[in-house]
Amino acid sequence: MRPRLTRQGVEVDECPLCKGIWLDEGEIYFFSRRPGELAEVLKEAQAQARPGTRRSPKTGNPMQELLLFGGKLAIDHCPATGGLWFDEGEVNKLLQTEPRLLSICPEPPPVSPPAGDPKPFKIEEIHLKKTSAHPSPRSGRALTRLPNLALRSTVTLVSLYGLLTLVLLVVVEYGYLGRGIALAIGFGFAGLQFLLSPYLLDWGLKWFYSLTWVDPILLPPHLKDFIDRVTRQEHMKFPRVGIIDDGAPNAFTYGHVPNNARVVLTRGILELLDPDEVEAVVGHELGHAHHWDILLMTMANLVPLFLYYAYAILRDSARGRSNREGGGAGLAAVGAYLLYIISEYLVLWFSRTREYYADRYSGKVTGRPNSLASALVKIAYGLAGRKINKEESRTGRKTTLEAVGAMGIFDPGVARAFAMSSVSHTSGGGSSSAQLDAQVVKESMRWDLWNPWARYHELQSTHPLVAKRLHYLFEQAMSLGQEPLVCFDLKQPESYWDEFAVDLAVMAAPWVLLTGGLALWALTGKVWVGGFAVFLAGAGSVYKMRFSYPTLFFPKMKIASLFKKVKVSSVRPVPCAVEGIVIGRGVPGLVWSEDFVIQDESGILFLDYRQPLQVWEFFFGLLRGKDFSGKPVRVRGWYRRAPIPYLEVDRLEVEGKTYTCYVSTLKAAFAWLVTLGGLGITMYFFWVV
Repeated sequence: MRPRLTRQGVEVDECPLCKGIWLDEGEIYFFSRRPGELAEVLKEAQAQARPGTRRSPKTGNPMQELLLFGGKLAIDHCPATGGLWFDEGEVNKLLQTEPRLLSICPEPPPVSPPAGDPKPFKIEEIHLKKTSAHPSPRSGRALTRLPNLALRSTVTLVSLYGLLTLVLLVVVEYGYLGRGIALAIGFGFAGLQFLLSPYLLDWGLKWFYSLTWVDPILLPPHLKDFIDRVTRQEHMKFPRVGIIDDGAPNAFTYGHVPNNARVVLTRGILELLDPDEVEAVVGHELGHAHHWDILLMTMANLVPLFLYYAYAILRDSARGRSNREGGGAGLAAVGAYLLYIISEYLVLWFSRTREYYADRYSGKVTGRPNSLASALVKIAYGLAGRKINKEESRTGRKTTLEAVGAMGIFDPGVARAFAMSSVSHTSGGGSSSAQLDAQVVKESMRWDLWNPWARYHELQSTHPLVAKRLHYLFEQAMSLGQEPLVCFDLKQPESYWDEFAVDLAVMAAPWVLLTGGLALWALTGKVWVGGFAVFLAGAGSVYKMRFSYPTLFFPKMKIASLFKKVKVSSVRPVPCAVEGIVIGRGVPGLVWSEDFVIQDESGILFLDYRQPLQVWEFFFGLLRGKDFSGKPVRVRGWYRRAPIPYLEVDRLEVEGKTYTCYVSTLKAAFAWLVTLGGLGITMYFFWVV
């Protein structure tokens, strides 16, 4: 089959020979105007299904034939995967039979089908370049030069500490601090932070994250040999290696200097990745140590902290002074805060640069850039599907690691989410294996490269977008004469800025309406107009809730299907239900983490468990979280991306127990309360007073 992208931003599969269309489980609801009604139609047809002759393109087994709308239409259903097969013309027939159930946008005029090649499904085709799937690898191919690391490090640190010096001079000039005190604060804070932080992390990881320090001889032999070779080659000491007993994949390093670096891996890294991928991830972490990133990022991160501290001093001092003096101090405080914001983005930009270098270092020391690329895909995009067999389906996940009973591989702010899906499962000799599907890897990269929200989130992240990191790794592979894992050759079919604008409008609607209403109140001076402003804000909140929390229907879907949706964001969700096994905590190993990572046969997904009060979440994670490990669960909620995919939980079912999140209910109640309250104030002052 070949991929086709619809106007809804959803990719479907088409057979180029027979022109049939395949929809994975739940994908049909992406196109439905009335998904609940369509679900009832399909449920009724499945109850009366009869054996079919066509074989499933996914499993190769015979499918069932479903008779819809009193036998007017027959389609094929794969009971093993939940997918639906439409023969040529059956989609058009379905649209003609029940047009109110589906909403398919027409194909754009520029795409002209060849003569005699009717397209039964009105969709937009992805234009593939007229080249092979992979460019011919060429040894010695010139690499795109990364920014000079030494120069960028020097410029960044000089700029940051220049901003800090400027603010400290202002603070000293206004007499809020003596020069000696200012210098003592700066150097003392930096020294304590640098000297104590690794030991504090050692203690915290041991007590709160289930960390176990592992003797090198207990590491997998291939990993021990790899670390030993690299450290000898780079004249570094063998790092202290720790394992966090959690199935969610993550890795990071910390310490003072290269010779006392700590490398921490979760159990999920060793279970979900192949040996060469594990080595590549560890090579990335060793790259951070080799480049002195631990020290340099510590120095860089101190500057925003100092600037915020200076802002707080100026702000508090302005409150206790005369109007003239307080005004000057207040202006200086605003300037300090602006410099604090600028310094934050400088540090993030600096961090993203160092990630590219750590990736390239891994490709150099392993000689296999593709290994890190596939590891990134499996972890960041969740392309680590579960290998299923009968024994495992009865007993749950099998632990394969038996040796042990802020330089992370991803941004700590988003590394909790490990989503995306789709692995090719092949069986042979009574076992299952999973290999990355190159086409699906490209599909996984689309959101990063096409959706405007991806750029917004990258600006606020310590790590580059995964798709950009993959581009450099694929290029490095070709320079070594190796065929890259994939070559992203998909052409963007349309602009996604219109959806981005709608999302922004929905986010801002309550505040824009409130501001407009208050401005009108200020002009008129009438109290009822103020009440009307509150009513408008409430109405905007109600609309925002309906947009961001659709609750009419939660179709069951595979994790693989969710990530075919390009038009999705933190504001624009996909309501769905997924089933799988909990493999770890949202924050790997943290004993009070209330979030989880779920895995089905197609991939892994982060579950965001929210309650109105954080203390509620804390006690749920502390007292109940351990009960979910390795258990099959059914979750319904709203799939979002920001930028890593996650599922905001509405209801979580495990072993007959149901746990409900009430954030959406509370938000809806508050929105309606504001709306009705504003309406009441408006009516009272308009009609009565």
